[in-house]
Amino acid sequence: MSRSLLPLNGVTVVDFGQYIAGPAVAMILGDLGASVVHVDPPGGPLWDSPANATLNRNKLMLRLDLKTPAGLARARDLVAQADIVIENFRPGVMTRLGLDFASLRQARPELITLSIPGFASDDALRRDWRAFESVVAAASGVFTDMGLNRVLMGISPCFSPLPLASAYGTMLAASAAVLALQARETTGIGDAIEVPLASAVMEGLSYNSIRIENYPLRYQTQREREIARRQSEGLPMNVSYEALQDFLDPFYRSYRCKDGRTFYVVCPSHRHHAKRCLQTLGLYDRLVAEGLSEEADTYLPAAEWSSDVSLGVYPLPKAWADRIAGLMKEVFLTRTAKEWERIFGKGRFPGAPQRWLQEWISDDHAECAGLMLAVDDPDHGRMIQPGPVAWLQESGEAMLAPAPPRVVTFDEALALLSARRRSSPSPDSTRSGQKGWLEGVRVLDLCNVIAGPHSAAYLARFGAEVIKLDPAAPLYDCWNTVIFGMTHMRGKHSVLADVRLADGRALLEKLIRSVDVVVWNATDRQVKDMGLDAEGLRAINPEAIFCQLDCFGGVRRGPRTDYLGYDDLVQAATGIMLRFGGSMETPEEHAHVGTIDVMCGFAAALAIATALYDKKRSGRIGRPRTSLSALSGLAQIPFCYDYVGRGPFDEPAGRTAMGTDALNHLYRAADGWFMLAASDRDLPRFQRVAGLEALAALPASEREDFLSRAFGREEAQSWVTRLRAADIGAAVCDNIGSLRAGSCRPADGSPGIGLGSYAFSRFAYHPSGHAVTLFDPLAVRPRVGSITASAPAEKYGASTRRVLRSLGYADAEIDRLAARGVVSESWSREYLPS
Repeated sequence: MSRSLLPLNGVTVVDFGQYIAGPAVAMILGDLGASVVHVDPPGGPLWDSPANATLNRNKLMLRLDLKTPAGLARARDLVAQADIVIENFRPGVMTRLGLDFASLRQARPELITLSIPGFASDDALRRDWRAFESVVAAASGVFTDMGLNRVLMGISPCFSPLPLASAYGTMLAASAAVLALQARETTGIGDAIEVPLASAVMEGLSYNSIRIENYPLRYQTQREREIARRQSEGLPMNVSYEALQDFLDPFYRSYRCKDGRTFYVVCPSHRHHAKRCLQTLGLYDRLVAEGLSEEADTYLPAAEWSSDVSLGVYPLPKAWADRIAGLMKEVFLTRTAKEWERIFGKGRFPGAPQRWLQEWISDDHAECAGLMLAVDDPDHGRMIQPGPVAWLQESGEAMLAPAPPRVVTFDEALALLSARRRSSPSPDSTRSGQKGWLEGVRVLDLCNVIAGPHSAAYLARFGAEVIKLDPAAPLYDCWNTVIFGMTHMRGKHSVLADVRLADGRALLEKLIRSVDVVVWNATDRQVKDMGLDAEGLRAINPEAIFCQLDCFGGVRRGPRTDYLGYDDLVQAATGIMLRFGGSMETPEEHAHVGTIDVMCGFAAALAIATALYDKKRSGRIGRPRTSLSALSGLAQIPFCYDYVGRGPFDEPAGRTAMGTDALNHLYRAADGWFMLAASDRDLPRFQRVAGLEALAALPASEREDFLSRAFGREEAQSWVTRLRAADIGAAVCDNIGSLRAGSCRPADGSPGIGLGSYAFSRFAYHPSGHAVTLFDPLAVRPRVGSITASAPAEKYGASTRRVLRSLGYADAEIDRLAARGVVSESWSREYLPS
């Protein structure tokens, strides 16, 4: 399939980015068909890594010295032919080099500029820090808040090599660039966009920073209760890994199999998954006979339940959790992990074997589905790289044969941009007011859990109207729906209906006919069964764009395409859990809720934006797609590749990991921990730091011991101040709680842009009846487009009547539908069942 059919064909990009985020955004745009010229300094890329082969695929490679008049003039000539210009340096660097984005846009209002600094340009405290990936992570609490397991084991901080800030920043920035591009098709006006990595990682971890005051006891896990007990009794956090397993839910943990491999089960919260699991394992009838029950309505207050337990609710009481887990351990030992994978996949409940990244890269499904690609790289030969993160179903095949980076002359680069660039609409002064990029776009959200609903909530901040349709009777428990929904239900109209019934199906079709975009996280099988495949949707609304997310999907079908799964299962299947835990015997989920889910949500938004752009440009109605597995490569981009002669897969792993080497390392000072982020090229700078002058002369093998002894003599902030004065990357390890406390304000209806890198809003009068604190939607900061601070999440079903009225239903008809269970206006008396 020709790349000319790709949706961003005709879009031109100049990429000045270095390291990960900037080049990754340009890579994604190039994968989608854009023509990209990447500019390196005269000495080559600032990050010497084989990962650059992936980050620079489909790009023309050029070296320019922007510090010389000739180099600067050539850079300006390239920018003059660009639709999008990307950089990811500290605020002000490009202006000092002579490429002032504001001036460039004044000359060419249609230009879209994208800046991805480590910290926000309005963050007076941090904007000038040397913001390497690990500095942003340490300052944002990533290394400190590594999950309940690490708290109970007394391990804090600990290092993770996953470049979360860059991964979240990449997806936010890529989606923002294409959203601005599709808006330009209407207005003719581009935008100046900033996406700070610190803000991006906090948005990515937004499900971890939510604070609900007077949090009901029923939602507190055994780990949370044990932490609280130890804190109140003054006991140490010293639980061993083995003892920790006794605090895990039986449907949210790993089990050893016959072949010695561990298998991760993720079946909590769903009405059917845990039951299907126990039935398949041959344990259900036995446990029911022992008293295991299923409450008819788990949305009642727990005090009104007929029993103290209900299958399909998270978390289970400890006695039941221990009993079920004990029996499941015995059964899992009877088969290999591969056998269990097939049994779970065919049985339609989620589970996956623990695999190392090296295994995933060579996995049959990853290859068949296009989740891993073979590229003939000029430096590394036949190289396996991650596949595309988002695609349109009609043209995705053209993305599976990316071109390796190609070095060109300036004249070749300029000629290609000039030849490939399409004309853009003339600026329309009547449309130049501050409006959201998606104003006037209506979205129907059919999704559940995190990735899908988060994508639609993200679209709402740009002005889209979002209607969230859920079943009349819930499939998931309220821990999953209501608590997660406090983040991803913001700004949505909630409708409850049973679309399996004839009248419910008629309502669904009316909704589909009323919207521009439909989003659903479902497998191909589910989409076809619902009649929302291409042919079925065309019969309902031929103009609607349908975005599909799933767990294991790729451009092509593979053997596990229709298997169900969640974020945690992708972590297990792609090596993230084994790396975090350190071995097959000690797997751990990467600490943060929604690690890949939220990235995938942003990828869905990117795919939708791409389809909207293509529709405006060509009239084609595309079917955008993404999957959790497709994002696993971006989350592991520094080491997600393979080729003959590659070094060992030895990236930092396990609970003792403190960094990548002595210069990029967590160190304990006299009063706490801080992150040093430097490289060999920074060694001369250490000679300007009092107490560290001797470092440069030491062999690499002696650096860690020298630095550990030196740093332990003084306070962390003192060292960080001295290191920054020498322009060496460093940051005290902060935590999410202190960041939330220090940057929180009463909710005022604004998105928090202008308040620095971090901003939280406390909703004292949240509809739930609890005071709720949430991270603000501030990571995407356009100058032209406006950002809406979405209203707090309404109670599920609160808009059922209002939306049905808007579709022409009379109140009496709505009442009849409600009486028959076709629609509902609430799942529960209480917003958050007690």
